[in-house]
Amino acid sequence: MTNGVLVAGIGNIFLGDDGFGPEVVRGLGAGAGEPLPAGVRVVDYGIRGMHLAYDLLTGYDALVLVDAYAGGGPPGELTVLKVGPGDLGTGEFDAHGMNPVAVLANLTKLGGTLPLTHLVGCTPADVDEGIGLSEAVAAAVPSAVAEVRALLARLTAAGHCPAPHPARTPAPERTRRS
Repeated sequence: MTNGVLVAGIGNIFLGDDGFGPEVVRGLGAGAGEPLPAGVRVVDYGIRGMHLAYDLLTGYDALVLVDAYAGGGPPGELTVLKVGPGDLGTGEFDAHGMNPVAVLANLTKLGGTLPLTHLVGCTPADVDEGIGLSEAVAAAVPSAVAEVRALLARLTAAGHCPAPHPARTPAPERTRRS
């Protein structure tokens, strides 16, 4: 049994345009238009790299990362890339941060396999401390949502969204007491 497609919003909302991935994921969320294909799970990982790594260990057919990406173009330019093991190199995995390349490069060390992976990235204008996207990157969010939907349609047509993701019971909230 497979888990279909995971759409992962990556980025730190406290660093300006680095919050692009979480913003696109919000645009894909419930009430944001047409429903997504069966078998698609959308998650805002923010900077939780270990959480993404563990979720990938459950065996997804495909992964769509949505993140700020310094593609070399003007701010707000979208880039869609197919990412394979040869594109990753190595990276030091930080259990308390998010370096998508390191997470994916170290997935096999955790016992997983890199699924078919795509990146929908946006060239940032500003990643300094501050909440909110720049005008150029904010303007790119609707196009990125449309690009992710188009990519999901292609993955569905190729058989990567075979069944709905099973419902999960949320883990109870843990409270820290001093």
